[in-house]
Amino acid sequence: MATLKAEVRNGRLVLDVPTELPEGTALELVAADLGDELSEEERSALHEALSESWDEARAGKRVAAEEVLAKLRSMK
Repeated sequence: MATLKAEVRNGRLVLDVPTELPEGTALELVAADLGDELSEEERSALHEALSESWDEARAGKRVAAEEVLAKLRSMK
């Protein structure tokens, strides 16, 4: 079956083109998730960085989000 595209209007899904589906046809709709474009090497590096970050947080080596945001804002 071909992909059907729709958009939400007033809380309803509206198809962009007519279909030839029989009246009363039930469809299961799933939101498209294209994922990301990471290579396996990039994904591995990301997981390693996240693991290291989690270890540091458990060891009490962390910085409050407010501090990080304040520092970023001051860089303007």
